[in-house]
Amino acid sequence: MDTLITRRALLTGTGAVAGLALFALSELAAHSLLIGLPLLAVATLIAAFFAALLAMAGPLTLGRAAVGAALVAVTVTLLLTVAALGFAPAQQVLDSAHAVLGAVILTLVPLPFWIARHGAGWRDYATLFRETWAMVVRAVAAWAFVGLVWAMILLSDALLKAVGIDLIDRMMDTGPFNWLVTGAALGLALAVVQELSEYVSPYLILRLLRLLLPVVFVVSAVFLLALPFRGVTGLFGSWSFAVTLLTMAGAVAALVSVVIDQSDTEATASPVLARIAQAMALMLPVLAGLGAWAVWLRVAQYGWTPDRLFASQVAALGLGYGVLYARAVVSGPAWMAKVRQANVMMALVLMAMAAASMTPILSPERLSANSLMARLEDGRLPLAELDLSLLDRWGKPGAEALARLEQRSAEPGQEALAEWMAQTRSPSKAADRESVLAEVATLMPLQPESASATRDIYLTALDTYRLGALRESCVRQMPGGGPGCVMVVADLQPGLPGEEALLLEYSAGGYVQFTGFHNDALHGPSLREVLPANGALPQYEAGEALIRAWQASPPAAMPLSVNQLNLPGGGGLILAP
Repeated sequence: MDTLITRRALLTGTGAVAGLALFALSELAAHSLLIGLPLLAVATLIAAFFAALLAMAGPLTLGRAAVGAALVAVTVTLLLTVAALGFAPAQQVLDSAHAVLGAVILTLVPLPFWIARHGAGWRDYATLFRETWAMVVRAVAAWAFVGLVWAMILLSDALLKAVGIDLIDRMMDTGPFNWLVTGAALGLALAVVQELSEYVSPYLILRLLRLLLPVVFVVSAVFLLALPFRGVTGLFGSWSFAVTLLTMAGAVAALVSVVIDQSDTEATASPVLARIAQAMALMLPVLAGLGAWAVWLRVAQYGWTPDRLFASQVAALGLGYGVLYARAVVSGPAWMAKVRQANVMMALVLMAMAAASMTPILSPERLSANSLMARLEDGRLPLAELDLSLLDRWGKPGAEALARLEQRSAEPGQEALAEWMAQTRSPSKAADRESVLAEVATLMPLQPESASATRDIYLTALDTYRLGALRESCVRQMPGGGPGCVMVVADLQPGLPGEEALLLEYSAGGYVQFTGFHNDALHGPSLREVLPANGALPQYEAGEALIRAWQASPPAAMPLSVNQLNLPGGGGLILAP
């Protein structure tokens, strides 16, 4: 009993210290005592250290967990600092999905290896599998307890306020109370969950996940059998299709791992489920290969961007899993053991890839900027499709590429480039707000064309940044031709006076942004969310086709409880109430 109380006290105190550290960091940042790269480094160090420490403090002693957490935190901090050196200011690195996701991967994935190192060995798959899922369960249960603690605090505060006592409310507004309570509750919950690990285990979740494998098998088999009859024309150039394929490949790898479990003893006893797992392992390289092909077609057509580089890395991981899984299945009866070995190997590859993406070796911003410049120089990227706003988001490599473009635009014979850059720079650099409003009104297709007065009212609801982004979308030509924007004015809320509007903007990556507008008699024009009446909002090729269709003619409106704008393939778009 004394040991349990001591362990609870230690983890509760550790959580409280974590909360106090984060509070102190927030105070330093709020008073500008710590800014820029030093703030980013200290914040990363604290977050990574305490996340790793609390995750490992259950199966390991606090001392061993602290040593491992320190190694992880220092490594992640150094790598994120290196990545931040490619941005100005440094905190813009947090807009890079590669850097943020890489930091998360390198904080969490090494933890089971460190735990296993102090047991059966760092490559022992049974320990790795068991501790990985156990950490997930502990984290979910602990954060659920934190939520309950705060629910009780807020309920108690409301009850005491009813009799004129606002002590809890004043405590929540004072100093580190919120951070302290959250950290202490999290640490206490982790201690209790670890004590009850025989009862709070991941096995129920794993058994339920096994039931999904036959469903995924049927869907994947039907897809692969139907693909030769459907044909691939126009299919593998779709970005959304590539993402779907790679996501399905990831689900297949995860479910096969769940079925084979940590050992042959714990693996499924069902011969049918085992055969399905083998079949899925053989399908995996096909799915991953098709996904990789779809990504490559996009890269060949539009060049590298950070998003496409991320997708290519996912595709490479999928192919790695697929080849190793298929090889394991065809190798003979010991295929499950070889799949487990493959999982260990691919986890190491994942960490190496995440680390490389945070260094100049595989910097997505540098590779993307170089790709854009190369495609512009050899003519694969027409000047009309050049999106300078991308370079603004690619850190120092993007800024360097932009500087080279500005230098080139001043050279003789580069008048077209100079004119294009003058047109497409942000409003603060090219023109004031009023001139941009006038230019957008001229560039943007409008349906119906007679609704110019309503259009002008709604354009004023956009802030300067959004207005500049809309201008760039309208100047940008979509791959199939036509400006990348359109506004449709219609009476979408018949119970309210006036007309509403929907604005569609096509980004350089093919993503379509939907914006709704409503004119309130009291508050004036405002932006509204656009929701699909059914299905999902059309994106990429479907979104481009929708913009082009609405540019040609106004869509029909169908009365619902609110009106929707019909989509060519069925369904429609509505304004959020």
